[in-house]
Amino acid sequence: MTADVFLFWFLALITVISGLAVVLMANPIYSALCLAMTMISVAAIFVTLQAYFLAGVQIIVYAGAVMVLFVMVLMLFDLKHELQAFTRGRATGALKIASVGILSGLIVGAVTIGLTIAGRSSDEVISAAAAGGVVDTTRGLSEALFLKNIFGFEALGVLLLVIAVGTVALSRSKGGTHARD
Repeated sequence: MTADVFLFWFLALITVISGLAVVLMANPIYSALCLAMTMISVAAIFVTLQAYFLAGVQIIVYAGAVMVLFVMVLMLFDLKHELQAFTRGRATGALKIASVGILSGLIVGAVTIGLTIAGRSSDEVISAAAAGGVVDTTRGLSEALFLKNIFGFEALGVLLLVIAVGTVALSRSKGGTHARD
């Protein structure tokens, strides 16, 4: 086993463990920290695959901006009562069982796809990706994002703005830390 393969599997293990910790932690702040660790380890996997631009975007956008927004939302709401109500009951057990089933299916699918790709040579994979129109450069990615799919990009920005404004509005109406007196 080469060092690259070992590093990839080590980072994949960290990603899976921290991803499971996101779901299994009782405290939402700890879950957010585990989610940040998951995002950082995914960025490290991008680095091992020599996708440096994606690694940078993963760190700056997801581990940085989105996690700050997520933690801010958690801090705005008083979640003690909602968490106690959610952790009890039959629906929670069914939700956990369904989550394990979905996760198992995703893992089996990912392993199947990985084994299929591993059976091919790297030249076959690269030529198949080029034939499918996969973007492989930063310039190609930016053209695809800002020229061909600008509507989706702008809609996502508006959606994030609506989420932030809605969070503050809900916090004020439900008696969070920014509630009106």
